Amino acid sequence: MGMKNILKLFAIFFKIGLFTFGGGYAMISLIEDECVNKYKFISKEEMKEIVILSESTPGPIAVNAATFVGFKVAKALGSSLATLGVVLPSFIIITLISIFLTYFQDNQVVTIMFEAIRASVTILMAQAFLNLVKTPQKNVQFYALLITAFILNFVFSVKAIYIIIFAFVYTLILLFINKRKKEVKNNA
Repeated sequence: MGMKNILKLFAIFFKIGLFTFGGGYAMISLIEDECVNKYKFISKEEMKEIVILSESTPGPIAVNAATFVGFKVAKALGSSLATLGVVLPSFIIITLISIFLTYFQDNQVVTIMFEAIRASVTILMAQAFLNLVKTPQKNVQFYALLITAFILNFVFSVKAIYIIIFAFVYTLILLFINKRKKEVKNNA
């Protein structure tokens, strides 16, 4: 991949980092739109794999996704520039906010803007969730895990780390069972 495309990768993730509020889950649909649909840097299947990897590795999902997409596109250099691109806007914005916060903390316009941002974040997160759920490869086990995680978190207030561990173990068990089924099928 040429340097022009690597710089485009940086610009894409800088734009995503600059104009997306609400964290990584809000960014996933934008990353997919830019990197899969618009520029075709990666396939839809690769994007699904990247989301799964980004969720299961430590760190913010947006940074992980940027790192993985960058690596798929242009190895270490792409990974570094995509990660820098997604992180740099937040760093710049937080630095500027901390400098000027005392001047604007009681401003009505700023308060209204943050309310609008909260509403937008909710919509972006819902869109990411719907994109994940509507893919045809999902099966009964996926929905069982989704419903179980929801119940554990919202009904029983189980901490997220325990739900993640549960989901990881559940997935390993399913992978083991599916592998055994394939082995039996191939031997029959």
